[in-house]
Amino acid sequence: MAHYFTPQPSAAHRPGQVRVVLPDLYLELSTDSGVFSPGRLDPGTRFLLEQAPLPPASGDILDLGCGYGPIACALAARSPGATVWAVDVNERALGLCAANAERAGLANVRCATPDNPDIPSRLAGIWSNPPVRIGKEPLHAMLRQWLGRLAPDAAATLVMGRNLGADSLHAWLEKEEGWSVARLSARSGYRLLHVALASAPDGKNRHPIGRGSQPYPPGDDPRTPDVASGHKPSGGYVTDHPEQSVESSDG
Repeated sequence: MAHYFTPQPSAAHRPGQVRVVLPDLYLELSTDSGVFSPGRLDPGTRFLLEQAPLPPASGDILDLGCGYGPIACALAARSPGATVWAVDVNERALGLCAANAERAGLANVRCATPDNPDIPSRLAGIWSNPPVRIGKEPLHAMLRQWLGRLAPDAAATLVMGRNLGADSLHAWLEKEEGWSVARLSARSGYRLLHVALASAPDGKNRHPIGRGSQPYPPGDDPRTPDVASGHKPSGGYVTDHPEQSVESSDG
């Protein structure tokens, strides 16, 4: 089976196009087989683009697992004064992302593999629909690496499907890794998570501004069973779903 999280996808080329239509922007993006969700804008990615906090006006920000570039291009359009690092292991995806950014006139997008030394050691923010299909341990290692680059006052916004382990990830980041995690929103089985240092440099707890967040809605703590639905935390992530990623080969 061909995977979108390999450097050189083996899938035969099948060029396509995805239109990103949002209240504040319109993008026409070229896609291809061998990248994440080439036939449509992934629902999790759309949810993030519609609900995530706006990026800062300046600084270095990251789309982790950029795929063909919907998140990176949207960030760049919304913050023309920022530099958007679009990172992916998939070279086909990186080529598409670079071409899509150029076609849209977004000169502030920088496409790079994860080992590129030009990527700054401190980031003003991270946005990601992470690649769940790489497996639990590689996903954890990837998030440790990149979250560790956040500036003290910066945060990451992650989207993931509940059925793919979003609540388990929430609990792991908060209870085992020591991050402050708030659920910004939930829709159609997706969770939008805000991840930041547990306290600001002044020692005060930090919370995202606007878009009303909460650590867990009443009765919806991911560490406890959901009695109504029969859902119980699995402690792991689904790794065989074809449509959902933290996009280390996006959507």
